[in-house]
Amino acid sequence: MSMSGPRVPARREGNKSTPPVKGSTKIWNGALVVMDTGLAVPGKAATGLVTLGIATETVDNTNGGDGDVKVTVERGCFKFFNSTSTDAIAAADIGKDCYVVDDQTVAKTNGTNTRSVAGKVVDVDSDGVWVQVG
Repeated sequence: MSMSGPRVPARREGNKSTPPVKGSTKIWNGALVVMDTGLAVPGKAATGLVTLGIATETVDNTNGGDGDVKVTVERGCFKFFNSTSTDAIAAADIGKDCYVVDDQTVAKTNGTNTRSVAGKVVDVDSDGVWVQVG
């Protein structure tokens, strides 16, 4: 239905969300969070996952069922550990996609189609990789 007068719409910045957490799962503050079949879980090597961002709190749903609790997730640019060997991300990879290894590590490749996209590489330091996530 179209408007018949002025209104003040609800507003949010769009950099946070609160997805439901998978049962029997604990997500640590600062962990990379992904959606796996509609539920938030810590980042892991798997295909078909959607990267949401970083957990801004620790949420323990280890004794709960699917969706019993929610986790606050923030999107933005965050530093992760770099993978190793031939899968390490280098400065030449800035601007390219990187891939989820676990809840704190990203890699250069999709691991022969075994990993989901974490986000875009923004910068590379000696101690990690800056990634735009979410």
